[in-house]
Amino acid sequence: MKKLIWLAFMVVAASLLVGCGGSKGPSTSIDVTLTEFSFTPDEFTVPAGQEITVHTTNNGAVIHDFAIMKLGTTVGTDFDEEDQGNIYWKIQTPIGQEATGTFTAPEEPGDYQVVCGVPGHYISGMLATLHVVAP
Repeated sequence: MKKLIWLAFMVVAASLLVGCGGSKGPSTSIDVTLTEFSFTPDEFTVPAGQEITVHTTNNGAVIHDFAIMKLGTTVGTDFDEEDQGNIYWKIQTPIGQEATGTFTAPEEPGDYQVVCGVPGHYISGMLATLHVVAP
C-alpha cells in the first residue's frame, strides 16, 4: 500500500514540475498595466507576421501610450516630434481605463523598443521591449 501511495505522489509531483518548467513561448496577446513610469510586464514575445491583440490597463494618474518603435529605431534623450515618424504601432489609454487594439507583428524578427510617448515618461524610464521571433 505504501508503494502505491508513493508512486501516486511521484506521478503528481512529476506532472506539476513538467507543467511549471520551461520558458513561455511567443504569444498573440499582450496584457500590460501602465503606471508612472512603467509597463508591467516590460518584455513581450510575439510571433512575426501574426495578428497581435494588446490589452492595456492604465492604473496611473495620467494618460499613457504603448508605442512600438520600428526596428532599428530608438528614442534619443526623450520622446519628441522627431520620434513620431518611427512609430510602428500605438495605442493610448486614458486615466483609470482599459483599451484593446490589434496589430500585425512585424515580419522581421528582432527586438523592438516600446515607449510611452507622453512628454517626460520615456526619460523617466517608461520603456519596454517587444521580442519578435520567427513563427
